[in-house]
Amino acid sequence: MGRSLSFCAVILAAGESSRMGRDKALLPWPPESSASVNRETFLSAAIRLFTPYVDVVLVVAGKNERDLAPIVYARGASLVVNPDPTRGQFSSLQAGLHEVLNRGRDAAMITLVDRPPVQPETIRFLARKFEQAAQSVWATVPEYQGKHGHPILAGREMIEAFLRAPAGSNAREVEHANQERIAYIPVEDPFVATNVDTPEQYAALNVSTA
Repeated sequence: MGRSLSFCAVILAAGESSRMGRDKALLPWPPESSASVNRETFLSAAIRLFTPYVDVVLVVAGKNERDLAPIVYARGASLVVNPDPTRGQFSSLQAGLHEVLNRGRDAAMITLVDRPPVQPETIRFLARKFEQAAQSVWATVPEYQGKHGHPILAGREMIEAFLRAPAGSNAREVEHANQERIAYIPVEDPFVATNVDTPEQYAALNVSTA
């Protein structure tokens, strides 16, 4: 039996981007050396991607709140501020998921800002798989060539599992502890598993976007 869920998007964007040397949320997308004239940023592209499929887009910021706010509000998204992002990415995840529940929603599409946007069809496919899954499935996670990635689609049970975990945990530990409740969905979209942490990795994206 299918289920109808009310999704929020949660975009984690509070990191300091130390290895990149500049805020990854503000990296141009497509990359600067591509020929596109309709260039956005990683953040604005992520907001645009999720907006048709969710009720609310939540962007979790940290010390970069001022820099991200104009992009967030101009695109109709909402800002959630992690008061202490030095506690790590998991603290930003918990801040975003608390807001999901505060807004009366029961599911979340969770992604990191430091990656190029996946294809819209990937979002639709993952949502369809999650809605068709048995009630025993708490989350769907995309998988590309054996690598797990994002966005993670999490129902209320998975959200609560993340929120119950100690602040010093990480998402991978919580997922591993509930592995039998997660459906890993193979997709033909390399961007689900593409992290961009360094200038070299960002430059390499030109190969696939030129």
